[in-house]
Amino acid sequence: MSPRLQLGAFNLVGRAPDTWYAEPPLQNIDFVQVFSLFLVLLFSLTVHEAAHAWTADRLGDPTARMLGRVSLNPAVHVDPIGTIVFPLVALLTNLPIIGWAKPVPVSPARLHPHWRQKFMVIAAAGPASNLVLAVIAAVVLKIVDIGGLGGALLETSGRINVLLAIFTMGPVPPLDGGNVLAGMLTGPMAETFDRLRPYGFLILYGLMFTGVLYTLISPPAGLLLSLLLG
Repeated sequence: MSPRLQLGAFNLVGRAPDTWYAEPPLQNIDFVQVFSLFLVLLFSLTVHEAAHAWTADRLGDPTARMLGRVSLNPAVHVDPIGTIVFPLVALLTNLPIIGWAKPVPVSPARLHPHWRQKFMVIAAAGPASNLVLAVIAAVVLKIVDIGGLGGALLETSGRINVLLAIFTMGPVPPLDGGNVLAGMLTGPMAETFDRLRPYGFLILYGLMFTGVLYTLISPPAGLLLSLLLG
């Protein structure tokens, strides 16, 4: 059985960089709920990718900016099949969701000197942006009496963004956290870690389906959710 984190009416299992996977336990389709969750997920993903692109540009690599990726327009970040078709079809048919967005291009050659450290900051920018969104949602919920759909959307946004931030900071090469760790390593340790990259997705899915990933991310995610939304 896949590891799960409860997310409103949905169970979010995880998301690799530009990829997520979830199991929606919908028995009767609620189109408002499906569309609302999709919009929150799309916005959160857009901010995540835009943060990568903006940070890369600020640190000296204009590649993403020249491609129009320093933008909050979802159209420049989504993959039509992986970001729209697959998730919506899965949500409407009660199938597991798996999807992806277009990765933000980063050229290490344009980040010299200290390209590893700069790449680490670029990688951390995505999860950091999701934490900022989660904090904003939590603050608005606490200071403004919002009920109904608006309140539900804010709470869902808080939960989605906390889980995206914690998951993507996992220290596995395909995740943002793997790139952060790579920037902290030097010498033989860095070289050994870099050699794991071709097998990163295999390692990631192995951790997901054995439950190890859930064990690792559940405590920090639960703590943050309780602090922000408890």
